[in-house]
Amino acid sequence: MPVSREAGTAAGRPGTRLSRAAARASRAAGRASQAMDRAERGTWLAAWRIIRRRWVRRAAISLALLVVGVGGACLGLVLGGSSHQDVGPFSARFSITPALHGGTTVEIPPLGSLDLRSHQAPVRLTIRLESLDQARTLALATDRNGLTAAGQQAVSDVERGVIRLALQSAGAAILGAMALGALLFRRMNRVAICGAMATVAVLASGAAALLTFRPSSVEEPRFNGLLAKAPAVVGDARRISGQFNQYQLELQRLVTNMTRLYSTFSNLPVYEPDPTTIRVLHVSDLHLNPSAWSVIQTVVQQFDINLVIDTGDIDDWGTPIETSFVAPIGNLKVPYVYIRGNHDSAVTAAAVAREPNAIVLEDQVTVVDGLTIAGIGDPRFTPDKSTRTPDASTQSILTASGNQLASTIRSYGKPVDIALVHDPASAEPMVATVPLVLAGHLHHREIHTLSEPPGGTLLMVEGSTGGAGLRGLEGEKPTPLEMSVLYFDQQQHKLRAHDDITIGGAGQTEVSLERHLVNEPAVPGASPSPSPS
Repeated sequence: MPVSREAGTAAGRPGTRLSRAAARASRAAGRASQAMDRAERGTWLAAWRIIRRRWVRRAAISLALLVVGVGGACLGLVLGGSSHQDVGPFSARFSITPALHGGTTVEIPPLGSLDLRSHQAPVRLTIRLESLDQARTLALATDRNGLTAAGQQAVSDVERGVIRLALQSAGAAILGAMALGALLFRRMNRVAICGAMATVAVLASGAAALLTFRPSSVEEPRFNGLLAKAPAVVGDARRISGQFNQYQLELQRLVTNMTRLYSTFSNLPVYEPDPTTIRVLHVSDLHLNPSAWSVIQTVVQQFDINLVIDTGDIDDWGTPIETSFVAPIGNLKVPYVYIRGNHDSAVTAAAVAREPNAIVLEDQVTVVDGLTIAGIGDPRFTPDKSTRTPDASTQSILTASGNQLASTIRSYGKPVDIALVHDPASAEPMVATVPLVLAGHLHHREIHTLSEPPGGTLLMVEGSTGGAGLRGLEGEKPTPLEMSVLYFDQQQHKLRAHDDITIGGAGQTEVSLERHLVNEPAVPGASPSPSPS
């Protein structure tokens, strides 16, 4: 039976309403579920963010504490990781510094340094030899057993210095870390943590140094500075290492030598024909030997020297690093007249000229304490060659240099008392031009008469006041330290006498002082007749 549209629609409305209500309920439930899921995820995300921020912050603080602790320890080492230690009569500076590679450096200014692979740790030990203390030297010299005791105690002195330096450096490192921590953090707990980290770093470095210590490293030194540039002088490292102990003995035995020299001074009256005698100390060829300055200083004081004359080769290679060697010139407090040797460069001459009491002559004439002195530097600069015996071409160069100085003397207009050359081969052109020529270069003494009086010329060649430097160790017999005191009368400015002082080289203990009265020689080429005391 047919049903009308209206009736069907009316009959279907309740079902439709139920379906829509169910759909809405389902959608509401979904939205509620999504809201719960979002809330749950937000809670976990917020918690993770909090945890992450705390972890990052703590990690950053820990890293900052570590950096401050280690950096403060390094800063403390730089500022407080050094001390001075007396080793017998010597003064040495011990220092510990941070380093990527461990090891030990022994600095021997101005010769250079020795590097030893003594240990593997982030710290480096540096020992710098600085000076020989005169008071302690004399104290040891006056004690009968002083030198023997000093030699026996040298090792314990070094050990004591290293132990004291290690404790001092550890304290400086910890204090440096805590000071830097207090400056940056300003909280006591963090300052304490910085100090603890520095303590751990110090203990770890010390343990690493002890565990990797190699006593045999002293047999395998690496030379730096001038020593590395002069293999011909240094020679085989093992041989020089064996001789270096002997070279150190020279410094100790120099104490005994100086004591004997004092005794000689007290028993030998100074040549003094009248109170106005001019006393000149002639030195030459120091060759970077620091021992020479102690002897020169003593002679200047004991002999009441008026001026010092240096006929060259004060350096070995003429490099800028050697310029510090000439600094003791200013301590002599008397005029220091100098000419270049073949081992001295223009840099060397400039360094000498900067000393307040120094006079550098380069084809010039000067007047000092009444004496008129002319001088010219060696025309060669050959620090890497042996020039003891000049060949024909070299002889012509030296003769030309002598002729140049002779021309300067003749054109000066007044009599010149002393002429200075480095190589005695330059002296011949000055025959009958000047009464006295002083030279060096040969590393041993020679006295020659170049012409007969009147108008004669005397050539005096000085030995090496520095014992030829390290070269003096290479021969079978060490080169002695030599210098001479020349006595001039004030009126005529003539040489009346000279004292020749000789101190044995490395491994030698003899000291001699001979006085010679200068008599007018009668035969050219003969030595003047000496009157030794």
